[in-house]
Amino acid sequence: MALQCGIVGLPNVGKSTLFNCLSNAKAQSANFPFCTIEPNLGVITVPDPRLNALADLVKPQNVVPTTVEIVDIAGLVKGASKGEGLGNKFLGNIRTTDAILHVLRCFEDDNIVHVDGSVDPIRDKEVIDAELQLKDLETVESRMSKVKKAAQTGDKEAVKQMTFYSRLVAHLEQGLSARGLELEEFEEPLMAEMQLLTSKPILYICNVDEGSVVSGNGHVDRVKEVAQQEGAGVLVLGAAIEADIAELEDHEERAMFLDDLGLDEPGVAKLIRSAYDLLDLQTYFTAGEKEVRAWTIRKGYTAPQSAGVIHTDFEKGFIRAEVMKYSDFVDLGSEQAVKEAGKLSVEGKEYVVEDGDIMHFRFNV
Repeated sequence: MALQCGIVGLPNVGKSTLFNCLSNAKAQSANFPFCTIEPNLGVITVPDPRLNALADLVKPQNVVPTTVEIVDIAGLVKGASKGEGLGNKFLGNIRTTDAILHVLRCFEDDNIVHVDGSVDPIRDKEVIDAELQLKDLETVESRMSKVKKAAQTGDKEAVKQMTFYSRLVAHLEQGLSARGLELEEFEEPLMAEMQLLTSKPILYICNVDEGSVVSGNGHVDRVKEVAQQEGAGVLVLGAAIEADIAELEDHEERAMFLDDLGLDEPGVAKLIRSAYDLLDLQTYFTAGEKEVRAWTIRKGYTAPQSAGVIHTDFEKGFIRAEVMKYSDFVDLGSEQAVKEAGKLSVEGKEYVVEDGDIMHFRFNV
């Protein structure tokens, strides 16, 4: 399931440094704007201690974690919606992602230039918001022009669409993002098919200095206040610190470094899990002697849909699913013990898979 989060932000806020910590792909990182020109793609392993616990019990030949794709997109500048900087190319790269990780500079450092001359994460956020909203306005107005004639002739469907588009235009013109507009049921597919930039779920990442990674700072407090009004999440981390952590290969050294900083795990681990959640994803497991594996599904997937992630034949020929709860498996220690305790359930096509389920599918093609 190749779903992507795009890392966005103004030039020199720490996007590429952060991406390098997330991925083995080494994006160029330098102290000048437009350092990143082509979007860098990283396939990132999602940290999940449950997978390790299952592997310890089953002792398989192979362990396969689940992943999420992260795209590092070139820095945006004011006027991008009109083609300034890397403008249209940048916005096109965002359109193909499923969610946005918006990096905001929340640290002071005279040695790292800011494109606007001073550090103000709210101003930076508003610059990008405005560019995305302007581009979305173009998209909606283009869609309106296509249904306008039909609406004028009294076509009921076209009239409903025009009413929605007009409401959306008014919303965007107020400087509000599309994700904040409450939708009626018939409007949801209309919104989805436009792939609006500001309709995508978003997480704000506050890039801070070493002294602020635990408790934040005044810049972070302002971001949290604005994000709360939007219903968006906020994650605080130090990209430069994460780069130092990533260079430590020894597990004990890494643990000591984190302990000195007052952290229990690297910030990128929290970021990856947050990105996974932002994409509305969850995990189920298959566990056998050959392989223990984590599988990515959308929240709300039924058993046949979840089986189809392994192979389309599994979904087409679905008969039933044998399901064990992760907690039961770990507490009892084996599949056999779960069966003997009467904790293995047999589920049909209507079963909605829960996060952490251990599944075995029966199918016939």
